[in-house]
Amino acid sequence: MSTEKTYLRPIDREGLLKFAAVGKADPSRRGTNKVHTVMQGQYRSWSFVGIHNPVVVDEPLHLFGENTAPAPGEIVLSALGGCLGVGITAVATQRQVKLSRLEIFLEGDIGNPAAWGAGGAEMQPPQMGFQAIRVKVAIEGDATREELDDIVKHANLYSPVANSMRNPIPFQIGLSD
Repeated sequence: MSTEKTYLRPIDREGLLKFAAVGKADPSRRGTNKVHTVMQGQYRSWSFVGIHNPVVVDEPLHLFGENTAPAPGEIVLSALGGCLGVGITAVATQRQVKLSRLEIFLEGDIGNPAAWGAGGAEMQPPQMGFQAIRVKVAIEGDATREELDDIVKHANLYSPVANSMRNPIPFQIGLSD
């Protein structure tokens, strides 16, 4: 009796290498992500991204939401998990490592004693938001544990979302025209 190993659906390696070459030729190249968020009532919102179904966000009951969808912080962790998954897949593909399993488990410590600035504790921006994030990656493929660990670490180093969370970025907010 033999077992057949199945692999995750691969990405286009040649396309990836061409995309990487464009970035290498012009490291200042940037794109712009655009999202349009519409509040539906209470804390439930729909965020429209391109042609896709809206991303629905809500708050749990204990935070006065309806608990109909993930909370904003959970969506942030989802974005981080998705970005790390993309990066790990890309690095594995570039290194010609076929993956048979990739699961990312994320948890983050976040609180809201300031009550969104609506009369809660007086706090400064560094005291709010995620105070710690922990990520565990379950990965299997045609490589040693050390090689898989290096793929994960390399993808983390180059993750746009992880780096957005680690590094201060210019942030502007104002009323629309």
